[in-house]
Amino acid sequence: QVYVVFSEELQCWCRALVESFQYHADGCQLRCFLVDYAKYCSVLSENIRVLAGAFAKIPYRAKKCRLHCTKPLTLHIDYCENTAKIGPAKRWDTAAIQHFRKLLG
Repeated sequence: QVYVVFSEELQCWCRALVESFQYHADGCQLRCFLVDYAKYCSVLSENIRVLAGAFAKIPYRAKKCRLHCTKPLTLHIDYCENTAKIGPAKRWDTAAIQHFRKLLG
């Protein structure tokens, strides 16, 4: 379900999908995906509203997607054998993400 949340970074109300939530001493904090900005943000529970009728039917400007059959790789270094090999990784490293963004931009 899509909600409306107030983004502190953008200083405006945005449509968002709630990804997860965490309870803290001062309240509940929600991790949201902004469907019109393709950004993730954290929002306090008091800054979330139900999306009104007609606005829920407007298509999203951003979509979450994956690269088909592309898996993250990393450099595995074996200090004992003095070798380095590229192999599978659990997640993309920061340098790979920055390089990919440069290719897109």
